Amino acid sequence: MENNIEIFINSDNQTQIEVKFDEETVWLTLNQISELFDRDKSVISRHLKNIFKEEELDIDSVVAKNATTAADGKVYQVDYYNLDAVLSVGYRVNSKKGTQFRIWASKRLKDYLLKGYTINTLLLEKQKEKISELQTEINILNEKVFETKQQLTEGLLSIILHYSKSFHLLNKYDSHELSKENLSSEIIYIINYSDVKKAILALKKALLKKGEASELFGNEKDNSFEGILGSISQTVFGELAYPTIEEQAAQLLYSIIKGHAFSDGNKRIGSFIFVWFLEQNNYHLNNKGNRKISENTLVTLALAVAQSKPDDKESIIRLICNLIADI
Repeated sequence: MENNIEIFINSDNQTQIEVKFDEETVWLTLNQISELFDRDKSVISRHLKNIFKEEELDIDSVVAKNATTAADGKVYQVDYYNLDAVLSVGYRVNSKKGTQFRIWASKRLKDYLLKGYTINTLLLEKQKEKISELQTEINILNEKVFETKQQLTEGLLSIILHYSKSFHLLNKYDSHELSKENLSSEIIYIINYSDVKKAILALKKALLKKGEASELFGNEKDNSFEGILGSISQTVFGELAYPTIEEQAAQLLYSIIKGHAFSDGNKRIGSFIFVWFLEQNNYHLNNKGNRKISENTLVTLALAVAQSKPDDKESIIRLICNLIADI
């Protein structure tokens, strides 16, 4: 892992920070943090110990282990600390670099607190100067709307026709009427840990080749991932707990993203296994031969799940089921 953060002074004698991200955050070793703030490793280690002792950060959330080959050819497990941990150390360490870091961070916070209002005020002033120009443009647009009324009407009818299912689902979601009726119980493939691990490994190799993942991608923190898969394929009194393809697929997407079982890549792995499972059950295409879940839809669903509240789980699951179903 070649990630780093650099503190430097620009030509205007202003402190600057350059951050090189790896996926969703930055991961630095104890040695790298020591070099960053120009302090001995023992000092950095003591600050980190106090950060975890005082419960400022949760050690399991900000520290990840990664196998690293040393100069002697031996493989060692090295602790990597994410950006949250680096920031916390930066506010504690006593050094010139630490002082420069705090000056930079404080200025950024002040900018967000003060410039937000200032920027909005400037925008409002600029809008006043352009009222006349905007009014002219509005008048021109109104004329064009009048001239192309027939084309617009046809366009609206086309939108209503092509997105009728979307409007139907949104209405049912708003009125809490989404159901799990008319789903497919013709499950061909039952999810299992061994197959999924092979699929994730194939995904990791592909992403590493494209430079879109690190070695931390897909590394399980504990045994929780195997438990997630087991809960989805479990049976109750001889019957599957989730007896339809749609329910199992939706549970996979939701549980993997929300379970945070991996050091890195939870949203991508959840999304991948979600569509992979549909393909294993030959249920990924609609009656026109197109993918039921497009790339944009997959991204939207993954983000919606990640940002959803626990109380919304059932509604989210029902929505995903209805998006997959041929109804």
